[in-house]
Amino acid sequence: MTHTVSCHCGAVVLRVALADGLKTASRCDCSFCRRRGAAAVTVPLNGLEVLSGAENLTLYQWGTKTAKHYFCKTCGIYTHHQRRSNPNEYGVNLGAIDGVNPRDLGQIDWVDGVNHPSDA
Repeated sequence: MTHTVSCHCGAVVLRVALADGLKTASRCDCSFCRRRGAAAVTVPLNGLEVLSGAENLTLYQWGTKTAKHYFCKTCGIYTHHQRRSNPNEYGVNLGAIDGVNPRDLGQIDWVDGVNHPSDA
């Protein structure tokens, strides 16, 4: 099943094929994700297509520079990131999926990004 993802201003629009629907929703407690506060769902690398606004995406990286975090440079909304834990996957902002309200999913599990194996 595919879903449309968009930033707040609508400049960036993605189509995503979720790996296992909304069941993969999680939150990370690493220093960056804690501040960002967005839950994400899993999408395989070949399951994400930028429909419009590629030129409006900006990239943020730090530390190992393995993870690639993408944001709309107009409204600042995080849309997706290539994961450090599995570079063959994207995490997609659950709150940016059209028609989805993360609150409706109830409790969303946390992953331990503070103690990431790459940091050992």
